[in-house]
Amino acid sequence: MNMRKLIIFIIAVVVAYYLVVEKGARFEARGESAFAFFTTEKSRFSGVVDTFSQGKIMPFVFENRSLTAGFDPELKPYAPRLSIATAHASIILDADSGQVLYENDADEHRQIASLTKLFTTTLVVERVKNLDELVTIDEEAVYAEGTRVGCPRSGFCNGERLKIGEQVSVRDLLKAALMNSANDAAIALGKHVGGTQEGFVKIMNERARELGLSNTHFCTPSGLELDGRESECYSSARDVALVAAHALKYDVLWNTMRLEKTFIASFDGKYSHEIFNTDELLGQLPNLIGTKTGFTPLAGYSLLAVATDNSQNHRVVAVLLDDPYRWQSIRSMFDWSFQAFDWK
Repeated sequence: MNMRKLIIFIIAVVVAYYLVVEKGARFEARGESAFAFFTTEKSRFSGVVDTFSQGKIMPFVFENRSLTAGFDPELKPYAPRLSIATAHASIILDADSGQVLYENDADEHRQIASLTKLFTTTLVVERVKNLDELVTIDEEAVYAEGTRVGCPRSGFCNGERLKIGEQVSVRDLLKAALMNSANDAAIALGKHVGGTQEGFVKIMNERARELGLSNTHFCTPSGLELDGRESECYSSARDVALVAAHALKYDVLWNTMRLEKTFIASFDGKYSHEIFNTDELLGQLPNLIGTKTGFTPLAGYSLLAVATDNSQNHRVVAVLLDDPYRWQSIRSMFDWSFQAFDWK
C-alpha cells in the first residue's frame, strides 16, 4: 500500500514539473508572455489570465475568445525581425490569448492623448444601459480645447458646433468621440456618467486597477493633459493594447469606428452635425476592425488599431505611441504579424 502511494506521488511530481517548468520555459523562450504571467490549461481555453503586478495576482480576462480560432501564435522558423524605429513605444498583442508578438518599451509611462477615448467610451458603454439616453451639453463641454464637434482639427472649425443646452444621445456622442476624436463629446459623456469630470476620472482609474492596468493613470475623459500636472497623466503601450482587447466585447464601439462619416443631431432636430472619421486606414487595410488616433504636442502622434488575418479568426492589436509615421508603421506591424506567425 505504501509503495502504491509512493508511485502515485512520483507521478504527480513529474506531471507538475512538466506543467510548471517545461511549459513555462517554452512560453518564455518564445517571448509570448504578455506580462510575466502563467496560464493554466483551464485558463488557456477560458481566456482567463492571471497577471502579476507588484507582487499581487491581478485578473485580466480576454473575453469573446473565438471558439473557431486556433490556439496560440507561434513564430515561424526564420521569420524576419520587426523594428519600428520611429515609435517611442510600441506593441503587438494577440487579442484572444494575450500573447505579445512584438514589443518595444511597452511599459514606459507616456502620455496617450485621445487614445484615452477608447477607455472613456468603453466605460460609458459598461455603465449606461440605454445608449439612447439624452445628455445635456453644458458650458464646460462646449468650451473644451482641441478637437471638437464641428472642429476636425484643433483651431480649425468648418461645421456646426455643439450648443449649450443641446440634448444629444449617448450613442451619438460615442460617434463624435470615437470618429472625430471630439473632446467636447468625451467630456459630456464623462460628466453624464460621473457627475463631474473629476468624478468620472475617479471611476476610470478604479476600473483601470480592476483590469490590472498597472502603468496607467488617467486625468481627463478626453485625454487632454492637465496644465502643470502632465506627468500625472500617463499610460503605456501595453496597457493601451489591453484596453483594446477588453473593448472588443462591445461591438457598438468598433462598428462606430468603421464608419467613414455620419450625422448626429440634437433630440429636437434643431441642430445637425456632420462627423468625419480620422482613420486613414478605412477602405485601405483588409480585415480592419477599427482604429483610434491620438495627438497632443506632448504625446506626439499615436495610434491603436485592431485587425484580423484573412481567416478572420485571429485578432491582433497594434499600438504606437509617439510615432510621426504611425500610418505606415501600423501597416508594417500587421503585415509582419500575419506573415511571421502561425496560430496552432
